[in-house]
Amino acid sequence: MQARRLRTAVAIAAVTALAVGAAGCAESERDGDSGEAKTGGTFIFAGAGDPKNFDPSFNDDGESFRVIRQMFDTLVTHKPGTAELTGGLAESWEHDASGKVWTFKLRQGVKFHDGTPLNAAAVCYNFDRWYNMKGAAAQANMIYYMDTFGGFAKNEAEGAGESIYNKCEAKDDGTAVLTLNRYKGAFPGAFALTSLSIASPEALKKYDADTVTQNGDSFAYSAFANEHPVGTGPFTFGGWDKAKGEITLNKNPDYWGDKAKVDKLIIKIIKDENTRKQELRAGTVHGIDFPAPADRKALADEGFQVIDRPAFNILYLGINQKNPKLKDLRVRQAIAYALNRQQLVQTKGPGGSKVADEFLPDTVLGYAPDVQKYAYDPEKAKQLLKEAGAENLTLNFYYPPDVTRPYMPNPQEIFTILANDLQAVGIKVNGVPRPWNGGFKDDVQTFGKHDLHILGWTGDYNDPGNFVGTFFGRAKAEFGDQAMTEMFEAITKADGTVDEAAKKAAWEQVNRDIASKWLPAVPVWHAPPAIVVTKDVEGMVASPLTDERFNTVSVKQ
Repeated sequence: MQARRLRTAVAIAAVTALAVGAAGCAESERDGDSGEAKTGGTFIFAGAGDPKNFDPSFNDDGESFRVIRQMFDTLVTHKPGTAELTGGLAESWEHDASGKVWTFKLRQGVKFHDGTPLNAAAVCYNFDRWYNMKGAAAQANMIYYMDTFGGFAKNEAEGAGESIYNKCEAKDDGTAVLTLNRYKGAFPGAFALTSLSIASPEALKKYDADTVTQNGDSFAYSAFANEHPVGTGPFTFGGWDKAKGEITLNKNPDYWGDKAKVDKLIIKIIKDENTRKQELRAGTVHGIDFPAPADRKALADEGFQVIDRPAFNILYLGINQKNPKLKDLRVRQAIAYALNRQQLVQTKGPGGSKVADEFLPDTVLGYAPDVQKYAYDPEKAKQLLKEAGAENLTLNFYYPPDVTRPYMPNPQEIFTILANDLQAVGIKVNGVPRPWNGGFKDDVQTFGKHDLHILGWTGDYNDPGNFVGTFFGRAKAEFGDQAMTEMFEAITKADGTVDEAAKKAAWEQVNRDIASKWLPAVPVWHAPPAIVVTKDVEGMVASPLTDERFNTVSVKQ
């Protein structure tokens, strides 16, 4: 509940309206509004992949965040089932006229799971920790932080730039004042990022949270990240049994908000979509995420609650310009023309999916309907490859076969179809399957080993910077786009524009230029993901941001 904003909530209403419809499906299954929901027991949810670890700072993927969100809180959060901002650990916030000084009024009486108090000093400790993080290994894994704040006190990771963070001051126990070096359009929405969750300073120090080591292509994290994550959320950490593939969380009886209705939450890691479906039907799990598009109607007919979310996401084919051949715009355009995205949508997309022409949904400020389109045209693709002298092109195409994402229901099938399209225009494709965490994401986002890859994004908040700025606002190993300084500068300028009309125009031009001048990747589709729970589950509120909190959930005994 902000005191005031620099900008209006452009397009939030559209996402919120859709989200209310999605949430309503779950609510319709409840036993009225008496507030006498069942309590106690265990809720078991099937995760679609292994989490990386449980330190919010070093994560950027949904499977890690699914667990982290149950244990940690952010200063600002979203109203359940919507993209609308509301108070989290901060009851209210305001900014000065420049948009560079943000004042947060904190909730009173909140405690971390270790019993230490949540106060302004603790909030500032977290901001200072992020800014002062040392070591290339640690910094390289703080993707969200770099995308939001730009860089660190001393940059050691590739891609880190000038930081917009200036300082954080504890005016008193209940008031934290954050000062930035310049205005950034991401705020206040970015204060709701799971990566910017507030952790216990005592636990961070006790369990050496800043220790991240690299051995070849692998990273190792601290005891805080793996064994002792301590936040303020509705659940506390109970352990990760890797042999059984189960993460156990326990009810936090001292939670400041709506206390969990179940005593225990288990995230059971089931990487195969068919196995998740079988366990749902067998009753060994109460909920699954991202069911195959073809299974949704059957599951609904069997009595399961199938709750659709709006398609607030994007799947894209990433292109790594580290390969000299891919630096030629004509080659990247040829790849775009080679893809039969409409057929992919029709054959493999969930109902309601649509071809994407740019890298953000059409409900977000800055969407430009007049961008250059790349309709399926294999002859045009062949012509461009010939003009570029790239007729014998061989590309290594990385994909993660062991995970299901909201924008990517079956990576293996999507890879196969896109690879066939590319091979049809004369591009030889070497498929490189890699495990999601500890393989694919490191190879693509940290080391840039690939030529092509499939990846995507679900929006964290309703702002173009959270989509386009996150992907292309700075040089990244994922795209090998270090030379595209014109693109970085245009995005920085758009993101720093305060006037609403000028901001809209600036982002629209950025999206036009991405399509016609830069094309660092190819947008593929927007796909509405679903979440499914048994008929015995009450209180599941689906989020357009895939930001579900399980403290509202109960299971009929």
